[in-house]
Amino acid sequence: MKIVEQIKQPIAYEMELFEQKFLLSMSSKVALLNRITHYIVNRKGKQMRPMFVFLVAKMVDNGQVSERTYRGASVIELIHTATLVHDDVVDDSNRRRGFFSINALWKNKIAVLIGDYLLSKGLLLSIDNNDFDL
Repeated sequence: MKIVEQIKQPIAYEMELFEQKFLLSMSSKVALLNRITHYIVNRKGKQMRPMFVFLVAKMVDNGQVSERTYRGASVIELIHTATLVHDDVVDDSNRRRGFFSINALWKNKIAVLIGDYLLSKGLLLSIDNNDFDL
């Protein structure tokens, strides 16, 4: 078993639920945005940042994971994903994790706007829930 899978074992349930909440955190009434965000979610990386959030939450909060924990993990992952999308534009990269990058499929202008959208969704998730200290 890979080390990442071993680390994930104590938080497997939380990571599964996170997947659903993370996708919902990016939802939009605009079909193209949903299409692109589904593309992003289906080509996810190791998700180390959310894993660390859940592991630390379980260590410091008597093994409890709250809705606020899920929001914190989503905020971190949204901001991180936004920076990756923007980075691919700056580097003119056509691939990310072995798949076509957003800018390769939808061009730079849309990729920049998607990165901005993800960043704003992350910040709004925090603001809308008065999680100013996240």
